[in-house]
Amino acid sequence: MSTPMPLSRTIPALLREQASKHGQREAIVAGSARLSYSQLHQQVLQTARALTALGVKRGDHVAILMGNRVEWVLSFLALQQLGAVAVGLNTWATPRELEFALSHAQISCLISVDSFRRSDYRTVLADMAPHAQRLPDLRRTVWLAADPQRPPQLDAQAGELSWADLLAMAPQVEQSQVEAAGEAASPEDVGMLLYTSGSTATPKGILLQQGNWITNSFHIGERQHVTHEDRVWLGVSLFWSFGSVNAMPNLLSHGGCVVLQEHFDAGGALELIERERCSIVYVTPNMVQAMSDHPDRARRDLSSLRSGATIGTPEQIGQVVALGVREICNVYGLSETYGNCAVIDAAEPLEMRLHSVGQPLPDVTARICHIETGAVLPAGEVGEIRIRGPLFLAYYKEPEKTRESYDEDGYFRSGDLGLLDEQGRLYYRGRLKEMIKSGGINIAPVEVEEILMRHPSVLTAYVIGVPHPTLDEALVAIIISQAGQQAQADELKAHCQRELAAYKVPSRFHFTTPDRLPLTTTGKLQKMKLHTLLD
Repeated sequence: MSTPMPLSRTIPALLREQASKHGQREAIVAGSARLSYSQLHQQVLQTARALTALGVKRGDHVAILMGNRVEWVLSFLALQQLGAVAVGLNTWATPRELEFALSHAQISCLISVDSFRRSDYRTVLADMAPHAQRLPDLRRTVWLAADPQRPPQLDAQAGELSWADLLAMAPQVEQSQVEAAGEAASPEDVGMLLYTSGSTATPKGILLQQGNWITNSFHIGERQHVTHEDRVWLGVSLFWSFGSVNAMPNLLSHGGCVVLQEHFDAGGALELIERERCSIVYVTPNMVQAMSDHPDRARRDLSSLRSGATIGTPEQIGQVVALGVREICNVYGLSETYGNCAVIDAAEPLEMRLHSVGQPLPDVTARICHIETGAVLPAGEVGEIRIRGPLFLAYYKEPEKTRESYDEDGYFRSGDLGLLDEQGRLYYRGRLKEMIKSGGINIAPVEVEEILMRHPSVLTAYVIGVPHPTLDEALVAIIISQAGQQAQADELKAHCQRELAAYKVPSRFHFTTPDRLPLTTTGKLQKMKLHTLLD
């Protein structure tokens, strides 16, 4: 059953439209909070009135720092109502990284939980006080209590107030005022500023617009065959574009329900999926591994699961299917492309979904370009993936980096390797920086990895280049064996020699375990750090 695309192209208009269409359907489930579309719309307007009374206005940058709570969603949507910019802060970030984002984004107001997991944010912010000259714009802080039984003691003179104090200010502003602000919104308005995960010393701030937030995510949902009957379990963090620019607007644009887990916990995820009868999941390989290995897996009823989005090797995607997500979609994208720009259709055969990320979304054009010359390559050849379509507006305060990210034809340089087949399906082949040059020949590691993972004793394989005196780089394969087996280097080398050209055969095999892999805070493999396993 196909869902018509919403008529709205701004987030305030989308909330009005969905409240009219799906008023009594559940929109958000988070802890004890259960909001229908009508209730969500009203609570967003109330939050917008309160923020207006606090002094937040169009164009202001307001940061949100908390787990996946209903207040995250209400704050985010209320800021769109006002034409302000929501800045989702990484709950895994160090104090140094948080201070950089607060300063660089010129945050005027912070909405934060007082503590989250191992972080005491009030202490973190207090420790920044001696450096207040670096945070000249931060005037107000709204604190939520992580433990309702222990609310924080707030200093009103320092601009601190509680979430309840904030909402109590709403009557100071007429609803018509924030409704008018929403009506003045434009699809081109910047709605959010998200920061890259920080592979460089200073993460880039990515400016994203309201209109593309709606249309791109709707097309993502169409590839997953999402309808208003679907419910997504969302354990990936909302500060990550996979959550706030992909999963959440996907379901909201289809009239479905977003079921939030405050932070990922495998046992809690299994219980929540069963209890809420979730049909859609957004998962990373490490999350799937944790749920598959959890002792509660066998007794949980996950028969409601159907589709969703994931990334990973064919074996990792197969593990999602084994969990019960039979129509899982392999996806490709970056924050700059509103989460995903290619999604394979859920109806494609499983064998295709294991390997291809599918055709580009409507309004997206992908081309594969030669790494050195930039020439457009024919089907089947590996090169840099370049994208034209719904793209980020700019890197905040970095016009030169913004210009450099596009080629002379206006295509975004993804920095990723891939190929297109004759049907226009895209295949991801790793990061451009991961390309190995051995004996003067460029080698895409993923090609070798896929051959290695066809060997019955190999669970996962990663191929990297290490310095070599004559070849420039030599190939090294890092191997994780199947449970109960131990892969042997001579067998794997013979296997590669049968399947690959001689220059693609690894010269060395290193065996390790999953717990030793270097991961980012969002669970992605840091492939550029794999060489540390060899030390």
